[in-house]
Amino acid sequence: MTFVPVIPESYSHVLAEFESLDPLLSALRLDSSRLKCTSIAVSRKWLALGTSGGGLNLIQKEGWKHRLFLSHKEGAISQVACCLHDDDYVAVATSQGLVVVWELNQERRGKPERICVSSEHKGRKVTALCWDTAILRVFVGDHLGKVSAVKLNTSKQVKAAATFVMFPVQTITTVDSCVVQLDYLDGRLLISSLTRSFLCDTEREKFWKIGNKERDGEYGACFFPGRCSAGQQPLIYCARPGSRMWEVNFDGEVLSTHQFKKLLSSPPLPVITLRSEPKYDHTVGSSQSLSFPRLLHLSEHCVLTWTERGIYIFIPQNVQVLLWSEVKDIQDVAVCKNELFCLHQSGKISHLSLVSVERCVERLLRRGLWTLAAHTLCLFQNSVIASRGRKSLTVDKLEHLKSQLDLTTSSDLISQLEELILKFEPLDSACSSRRSSISSHESFSILDSGIYRIISSRRGSQSDGDSCSLHSQTLSEDERLKEFTSHPEEDQPDQCCSSHGNEDSVSSHGPVTFETDKSETFLPFGIPLSFRSPSPLVSLQAVKDSVSSFVRKTTEKIGTLHTSPDLKVRAEPRGDEQSCEEDVNPVTCPKEEDTEVKKEVTSQPPKEDKFQELKIATTEAMTKLQDPLVLFEPKSLRMILQEWLSQLDKTFAVKDFSGISDAGTASRPSNQDVLLLDESKKGILDEDNEKEKRSSLGNEETVDQTACESVNSVREPSDDLFRVCSPCHIANGLQKDLAELTTLCLELNVLNSDVKSTNGHVDHTLQQCSPEILACRFIKKYFFLLDLKRAKESIKLSYSNSPCVWDTFIEGLKEMASSNPTYMEMEEGDLPTRLKLVDESVPFDSPLLIAYATQLYKKFGESALRSLIKFYPSILPSDVMQLCHLHPAQFLAYLDSLVKSRPEDQRPSFLESLLQPESLRLDWLLLAVSHGAPPSTTTMDDEGNPRPHSHLFSWGYSQLILHLIKLPADFTTKEKMTDICRSHGFWPGYLTLCLELERRREALTNIVYLDDMSLMEGDSGWIPGTVEEWKLLLHLVQNQSTKPAPPKSPNGNFSDGPSPINVENVALLLAKAMGPDRAWSLLQECGLTPELSERFTRTCDILRIAEKRQRALIQSMLEKCDRFLWSQQA
Repeated sequence: MTFVPVIPESYSHVLAEFESLDPLLSALRLDSSRLKCTSIAVSRKWLALGTSGGGLNLIQKEGWKHRLFLSHKEGAISQVACCLHDDDYVAVATSQGLVVVWELNQERRGKPERICVSSEHKGRKVTALCWDTAILRVFVGDHLGKVSAVKLNTSKQVKAAATFVMFPVQTITTVDSCVVQLDYLDGRLLISSLTRSFLCDTEREKFWKIGNKERDGEYGACFFPGRCSAGQQPLIYCARPGSRMWEVNFDGEVLSTHQFKKLLSSPPLPVITLRSEPKYDHTVGSSQSLSFPRLLHLSEHCVLTWTERGIYIFIPQNVQVLLWSEVKDIQDVAVCKNELFCLHQSGKISHLSLVSVERCVERLLRRGLWTLAAHTLCLFQNSVIASRGRKSLTVDKLEHLKSQLDLTTSSDLISQLEELILKFEPLDSACSSRRSSISSHESFSILDSGIYRIISSRRGSQSDGDSCSLHSQTLSEDERLKEFTSHPEEDQPDQCCSSHGNEDSVSSHGPVTFETDKSETFLPFGIPLSFRSPSPLVSLQAVKDSVSSFVRKTTEKIGTLHTSPDLKVRAEPRGDEQSCEEDVNPVTCPKEEDTEVKKEVTSQPPKEDKFQELKIATTEAMTKLQDPLVLFEPKSLRMILQEWLSQLDKTFAVKDFSGISDAGTASRPSNQDVLLLDESKKGILDEDNEKEKRSSLGNEETVDQTACESVNSVREPSDDLFRVCSPCHIANGLQKDLAELTTLCLELNVLNSDVKSTNGHVDHTLQQCSPEILACRFIKKYFFLLDLKRAKESIKLSYSNSPCVWDTFIEGLKEMASSNPTYMEMEEGDLPTRLKLVDESVPFDSPLLIAYATQLYKKFGESALRSLIKFYPSILPSDVMQLCHLHPAQFLAYLDSLVKSRPEDQRPSFLESLLQPESLRLDWLLLAVSHGAPPSTTTMDDEGNPRPHSHLFSWGYSQLILHLIKLPADFTTKEKMTDICRSHGFWPGYLTLCLELERRREALTNIVYLDDMSLMEGDSGWIPGTVEEWKLLLHLVQNQSTKPAPPKSPNGNFSDGPSPINVENVALLLAKAMGPDRAWSLLQECGLTPELSERFTRTCDILRIAEKRQRALIQSMLEKCDRFLWSQQA
């Protein structure tokens, strides 16, 4: 036996046949050449098999018991359909074209009876059956394109015999060719023919063609209700030639085309079956250009199709091929949840299941299929090792599997299984190596900054029952309870702190012991005690080390000239001073302080005193803001905020760390101390000789730079870090006032104060920065004080052209959300799963919602944006504009989907409510006409005039453009919109605006260029209103007819399209509008009578006769009314 090849890790699912239906077919005598199965359907309860002899076998899926046999004398069964919402009904179509609906009467334990026989398609071949999803109605399609509906009586109690009951049969439509597939969902009927797909609103009796391009052949289409659970409209997928699919919205508009041709070049996965040994060929084949004859919605996020070669399962929303397997000669497939029932050309039936690899192996082990289970496990070992399947497939099970194999016949398989077991470390092992410790107890996620985030499952978390720390395995429940009660504050979920690291740092650390370092919270991969506070950000360790290194070197250099005991304490921290260093981290919450720190803090003055000056300044500022003279004077308001901001900078630059350290303010040097050290160094260098001074000047600059960085790291957070939590406790009242003033500073662009250094000079470093940089620094420094909703709106208004400010704000939100378990779970799963997770876990009004949306957008792109419409108004279009500012076309897709999510009569008013500020109208219009538009050379000639029939071209966002155009606006805005439409060749919108602006002559001129009489006919046509306008139109048409015919448009041939605008057609329109006599005189005046044909003369005669009869009829009616009125008076 040769070694089993290994399938790549990306394949996580497989088709498996766990049981054969051959014995069932033999019992039903459907395995003979005389009688075979011709059609198949499945529901939750039944498997329905139609036969060539006209019989219908209904088998109960539970236990595969043959329960019912329904006979038909009308011929063989060609189609079967089970009612999915009521298992008591089944519909069949016979070879004679009759449709029979049965009621099984299982609830009343009665005999099945025919309740309807429809002969609407008699003599035709019924090619598709489909049930309504809400009521008892069956849709039928035949090979000539006729689609009908049979509505049944829904009353089970009062029902006459089927012979005497007339059920209404309604003809829905007749399409241009054979009906390939029918599907129904939420009032919409989907029809797929040989040439195109159609969408029908059966309630309103409206019909749409899906897409503009036709096809030739059997191509399926189906609804995709995966988004219904998220409150959004379903999607439609339509098969296209060349292994493509159209993604269509519920209104029948094509959203995108998915190409699977190249993805299908991968080798097929084997079907796990007892019939043969699974084999896999690594050879990559050529791309497959296929036509998908049917499309079926499978499981939750998949679409299934098949060809003569095999079965194909796609995840269309992600444009992925989940798998494809070779299954020959398939005639039809019926699906229910994850089950597939395949009817082959020979009449055989295969029962397949779409399952994950781990689930497949589990079921094989339970059935005792040891060799097949071992083959499957070795084939998909990469997928099993990388997944969470090790919870169920333990090492013990694998050892048991190996013991069941025959050593003589399966030696190679056993050796492969042994190698797999070595790689297959159990999750609950003692982790003999550091790598196994990390992989078993830590889960990784990569932040946007590139930092690896390690989430430990050993902190008393019960989310993963298979992984626990060594300590938690040895402690008893009573000891855990005692430890838990002794540290009640440490059971809070970490909202601001988390341990970070990368894989390189993992390998560089040696074995961790508690004796080497008392400050165990700084060991990124130490084994923590249960219920202990999480480790701080490892990424800040380098910053802290650099500060400590600089202070240590400076102390050694200045020696006895300036000895600072505070500095020494800082340079050599004790183990119990760990919380002091933790407090330097600007995102550390006060909940994470050790109890020893809290004891020493009691010896310090009360915390309220530390904010005394800030309280006074805040109260004074709030009082001044109540004065209308200050509030409505921007200059005075800015001055007050600047003064208050200087006090805020002073407070949080010095006192936010001193009051909560375990050694008080003496435990670390203040800003002034560090600056004095710099002055001391300068004094020493001035006393040295010139050579030493020059040689040390470079070092001086380096040290000064390091000192400046050190001061900044203490005085304010690093540029890459946020203060998302307050460094210390702030009273609620003060917190509210601080939030109000801080947010007001951001809104009024008061972002820095005149901070003086120790030498008395004003620090102009911040003043020289651009407003964007100042805003970014301000947001990072005081993120914990901002009103996030107001801050977001302010950033969108004030920094709409500065994406860096928005990105900084989003990074802060991500930092806040990163401690939420939902945020970590969002890193896995497909788009619908993550959307459901956000919908269930994140409050609808939470400001952090935009952070989750950003994560979805970075992963799934435009598909995620379209899904964000369900979060409106928590996420506004202005938020999405900032989110995808680099890809404006994606914003258009979101806006179009958002508007179409509203009922049609509410869309204009809804769109108008989104246009805040009003300037967005022109921006969005310009964006809409610039994307998804036909080439300008096809819509305009060299002189800028419209090309004939160019108004009929398809525009990607035509509905959105027309909605924007028709909204009320001032005259200047309408003129600008007219210029935009004309310059981009969007003629429907241009003509509409010309009519609104009373530019009738201009509109008529362009209508003549467009050469379409339909533009001047009907209720919405632009018919000239005066004799002068008629003369102008006739003159334009006469001049246009003398010009040479324009070349045909490359976008299509409109020879069979609308009627052209020529002299005779305009003359006929004139005769209908003004009467034949007045029209003739006007045509004579313009000298156009010689160009008229006999058709015009006959039409005028008919119009004269119609006018005479109409006048006679009116006269007769008036006389009758007159006689009636006189009789009433008498």
